[in-house]
Amino acid sequence: MYHTIVFLPLLGAIIAGLFGRSIGAKASEYVTCLFMIISALLSWVVFLQIGFGDTDVVQVQVLSWIQSGTLTIDWAFRVDTLTAVMFVVVNSVSTLVHIYSIGYMHHDPHRPRFFAYLSLFTFAMLMLITSDNLVQMFFGWEGVGLASYLLIGFWFKKPSATAASMKAFIVNRVGDFGFALGIFGIFMLFGSVQFDAIFAGASDYAPTGEMGEVIATIFGMELDKNGALTLCCLLLFMGAMGKSAQFFLHTWLPDAMEGPTPVSALIHAATMVTAGVFLVARMSPIFEFSPTALTVVTVIGAITAFFAATVGLVQNDIKRVIAYSTCSQLGYMFVALGVGAYGAAIFHLFTHAFFKALLFLGAGSVIHAVSDEQDMRRMGGLRKHIKLTYWMMIIGTVALTGLGLPLTYIGTAGFFSKDAIIESAFASPLGVSGFAFTMLVVAALFTSFYSWRLIFLTFHGKPRAAADVMHHVHESPPVMLVPLYLLAVGALAAGFIFKGYFFGDNYDMFWQSALYTVEGNTVLEDFHNVPVWVKLSPFVVMVIGSVTAWFMYIRSPETPKRLAEDFSILYKFLLNKWYFDEIYDFIFVRPAKWLGTFLWKEGDGRVIDGFGPNGIAARVQDITARVVKFQTGYLYHYAFAMLIGIAALVTWMTLGSAF
Repeated sequence: MYHTIVFLPLLGAIIAGLFGRSIGAKASEYVTCLFMIISALLSWVVFLQIGFGDTDVVQVQVLSWIQSGTLTIDWAFRVDTLTAVMFVVVNSVSTLVHIYSIGYMHHDPHRPRFFAYLSLFTFAMLMLITSDNLVQMFFGWEGVGLASYLLIGFWFKKPSATAASMKAFIVNRVGDFGFALGIFGIFMLFGSVQFDAIFAGASDYAPTGEMGEVIATIFGMELDKNGALTLCCLLLFMGAMGKSAQFFLHTWLPDAMEGPTPVSALIHAATMVTAGVFLVARMSPIFEFSPTALTVVTVIGAITAFFAATVGLVQNDIKRVIAYSTCSQLGYMFVALGVGAYGAAIFHLFTHAFFKALLFLGAGSVIHAVSDEQDMRRMGGLRKHIKLTYWMMIIGTVALTGLGLPLTYIGTAGFFSKDAIIESAFASPLGVSGFAFTMLVVAALFTSFYSWRLIFLTFHGKPRAAADVMHHVHESPPVMLVPLYLLAVGALAAGFIFKGYFFGDNYDMFWQSALYTVEGNTVLEDFHNVPVWVKLSPFVVMVIGSVTAWFMYIRSPETPKRLAEDFSILYKFLLNKWYFDEIYDFIFVRPAKWLGTFLWKEGDGRVIDGFGPNGIAARVQDITARVVKFQTGYLYHYAFAMLIGIAALVTWMTLGSAF
């Protein structure tokens, strides 16, 4: 069964990719979708068996992979509750995206290639989450990077799409470099990259409160056991920052919107961006023994949640607003990981997959209805024309903003998972937990505002689109709407159904050994006992944000323009995404271009070619140009040359005999 779940998407990718032209676009769509449906159904079976059964970990040997000295790596599946949860997230969302794409990509002439890429993307993510060791995980890690490059740049004739795909690929190489170094460091410390060996030896590197024996020196820093472990954790987290678009390595994520909308839904909800969260959760045994690494994870996550929420306030592209929302929600997940609330982090990853995929596919339905327009300033008044899409977007929005009744069990998916993270941040004994709590509450306020701003600008008010566009506005076909209905069920009910298992009374029974904690981590218990005002704070700011958005975009639509003019510096700062692209262009891109041009022109052109092949060829041409002048064709010239030669020979012989 596990082989079927993992390899069916790969088989679909091979059939659609290699034989798509032969079997046709329709057959490619049906084959890949059928395989994904089977994989998704089996994933739910595994989820029920592992998460709600007595089985702790299932390890399935696939083949012997690498043997070099003491390094032995098998290609094997490690299936525990964490893997089972990710099975459901990845395959369920991917299946619905596949089905949705049949309608969304209906007019694209390259549908077999598109569906092959989607299935390949899914397979790479499945390889990542089923990995039994860090090298196998790195294989899947790079696979999702490759697939994202192919999908973001799917419309390769569009310059902005190719630029965005290259940007995503290059930025992720920065994080992946850190991940690779982290793998090397883990092998140095534990003598293995197998998870079982790493987890078994993690306690040997627990902090002791004082400097121990120096076991490594890095850049002049002397590291004891715990210091070396902390360095490895930070390097692994660097990889997670790249894949999950955390602060400093986030710049690729908004540009990924250049790909088709189903790609955005798959990347942002189920696959690539969740890989970093999965990595830290999987390596929780070693992160738990590094307070410094946990502090860094918490701070970066909190800053990311706040930063992305501020930028989302003023974006006008409907997909970019949702993209920055993803970036912000990933920050929430990393805060939960940092404070040791691993169950809450994966719970939010689980619920987020449903409502974020719903929002992206809903946005795709809007774009499909308004002739591929993505600027919300050119929409408005769509509520009456696409009622079903409107209500699906409303459900996604209330789930994202965390609508629910505080102190009760009534609420949407985001209400339970987001509130669990905010309360865990407050309850955490970590020194930066107060900072994280404040950032998350402010981010919740901004999330509510920009989410309802999207709804009001897109669906309410007077139509701002051209008359011919409004004339052709139409609801999406059933093949696009049915996936929205199924995702809406998850967005509404997933939190209520699974709260007690992911981060509640049934935590130990559900997770078993899939997530690790050490003695003294009381976040799981303490988050239930936070003050009432802490429990109420997400609800209060959610109401404030939604009411403010209603006032500014329904009651007084001239207010946003006036505020943008009065606070033009702040507005431009947020609109230009804190100028990160400009700063990186100045610090990294321009110097790299200058250095590359210098080495090309001066190093390669003038020095290597000038003194090498081009220089030698030029000298040969010079010499031959002079020598050829002796070939005049006149007999007396040749006779004169022969006479000079004879005279020179006689002279040499005479002088030689004299000495």
